[in-house]
Amino acid sequence: MIQTEDLSKQFGDFWAVNGVNLEVNPGQVLALLGQNGSGKTTTVRLLTSVLIPTRGSARVAGFDVVKSPEQVRALVGVLTEQHGLYLRMTASEYLDFFGKVYQLDAATRKKRNLEWLEYFGLAEVASQPIGQYSKGMRQKLALARTLIHEPPVLLLDEPTSAMDPESAQLVRTAIASLRNKDRTIIICTHNLVEAEMLADKIAIIYKGEILTSGTVDELKRTLLGPAEYEVQLQGKWPRRELNLPPGVIPLEKGETSSRFRIEDPHISNPLLLKELSKRKAKVVALQESPRTLEQVYLAAMERVNRV
Repeated sequence: MIQTEDLSKQFGDFWAVNGVNLEVNPGQVLALLGQNGSGKTTTVRLLTSVLIPTRGSARVAGFDVVKSPEQVRALVGVLTEQHGLYLRMTASEYLDFFGKVYQLDAATRKKRNLEWLEYFGLAEVASQPIGQYSKGMRQKLALARTLIHEPPVLLLDEPTSAMDPESAQLVRTAIASLRNKDRTIIICTHNLVEAEMLADKIAIIYKGEILTSGTVDELKRTLLGPAEYEVQLQGKWPRRELNLPPGVIPLEKGETSSRFRIEDPHISNPLLLKELSKRKAKVVALQESPRTLEQVYLAAMERVNRV
């Protein structure tokens, strides 16, 4: 659904995006992570034909962003950090206006207008001017506008910014429900917990270049090494050293528990449990030590800073 090859954008002597290669398939959610100024917003503008690439190419929903800009814009829904809301309009007028922009007929505009206003809890204030809305309400209305034409590609820049926890959860639920085999979503966010919850793939961008990309599990293995597991026993840990399976490295031993780094848990964990059983040890729990996307992101940044 989205494919870029050497996608690059230069402003004067500055390369805001430099050699970005991305591939996002139908049904996938990609989280694009990076510092402010790393190139996330410029990448989105290139994918929506707002900017013309200096070098490289991009295709969105089968259309080239340079050769077919009108088709690309008709097939994407974009939530920008600056919403561009028309504050003198009511929410109903605003969504109806954008429904007309996307050439929806009157019946469809009315139906989707009501559906999204109700979904985001804005139906009761739909006749009030948008200028009276809180930041969170404006964010929800902007997302409703993004969805009004049911686009197959969604590009969301900080979709839960300025929202209270309840509203943010509502938006995350909406994004999750929008995932299907015919739709692709890219989320630009600083909320790493949110990215880990929603994304199938992660791409970390730094100074316009993709540092690394993959699933969360792939990035954890690549940047943080093999998984760590903790074994808890009922009673004390065996005094004699265990005959550990290959790929199981002891890290820390306590009175009733021990931690191990395990390269291939599917093979090694059953063998480790078998060895403990031979020692008459009663295993209460064998669980992976949690590793977060935040740890992955910080490890990627640390690698860059060491270079």
